[in-house]
Amino acid sequence: MDAREDLMERLATRWRLDSLELIGQGLEFTVYRGLATGRRPVVLRLAPRRFDSNANDPGVDTRALLIQEYEITRHLSGLGFPVAEPVSIHLGNDAGSTPGGAAGDLPDVLVSRYVDDDGSPLDCHDLGRLLARLHRLPPPPRVLPAATEGLRGAEVIATRLRRRWNEIGRLVADWPAGPDAALLLSRLAGVTGAGLVHLDVRSANIRRAHGRTAALLDWSNALLGDATVEFGRLVEYARYPENELDVAAVRAGYAACAEVPPPDDPALLVCRLDAAVMLALVFLSEAPDPERGLPAAAHARDLADRLAVGVR
Repeated sequence: MDAREDLMERLATRWRLDSLELIGQGLEFTVYRGLATGRRPVVLRLAPRRFDSNANDPGVDTRALLIQEYEITRHLSGLGFPVAEPVSIHLGNDAGSTPGGAAGDLPDVLVSRYVDDDGSPLDCHDLGRLLARLHRLPPPPRVLPAATEGLRGAEVIATRLRRRWNEIGRLVADWPAGPDAALLLSRLAGVTGAGLVHLDVRSANIRRAHGRTAALLDWSNALLGDATVEFGRLVEYARYPENELDVAAVRAGYAACAEVPPPDDPALLVCRLDAAVMLALVFLSEAPDPERGLPAAAHARDLADRLAVGVR
């Protein structure tokens, strides 16, 4: 029996699961689906390593991300927002007891209800309305998202943008100096930390029924922010067809419920740059793509040039 088979057997035994199968594997987490008591489908999200590192995020505490996912989805589920409702969280040997779980010889694991997906095209107008609802909800108490890196508000975006920009310079020849920190902060002055923003809204993280969002998955990138921060990421994600994002439709749905940041908002340009730099590192390093890496970096550079000269 190899290591994966042994792990699956122990997972199935611990949660009394049938038909356990691997359904996804990313940079930090592996995801399994199984049938619990009463043939109820559940998802197990586990972190093979406690700490990880990549070009975008040099120090990733996967345990902190799993706890964050548990707390955010528990909070939102209680408010009727569509997420994968958490069942329990189990932390490894050095963790002690946790809500719904206990220490043991397994890695850290989050168990959630499985949400089906009918494969229908994404209704982006409905998605916009849903995001407006999310941003109006009270954020979960006592949760400071891991992506804040101990900072708050605009400082989070400005700090990580400059760090990631410099990381691209290790991979791309003749890479210029990064945007000035004072300029970034001045452009972001109006951004608030009033609500919870998802910051990874794309097709892969949306379970749907008849096009409408049945669950918004994966809250690892969440921040306390506002619509400007969310739309900065959405605009950049929409450049890639697999994300299935029609920004005009998302904006229209959002505008039916709340104010949308104007396309020429300087803060939106900074948030787009934050997303573009992150994506450039993904295609250059984390998931290397020779067709997308250098063009993504060039696009980020163009956004930075526009920001520097005040072109919106």
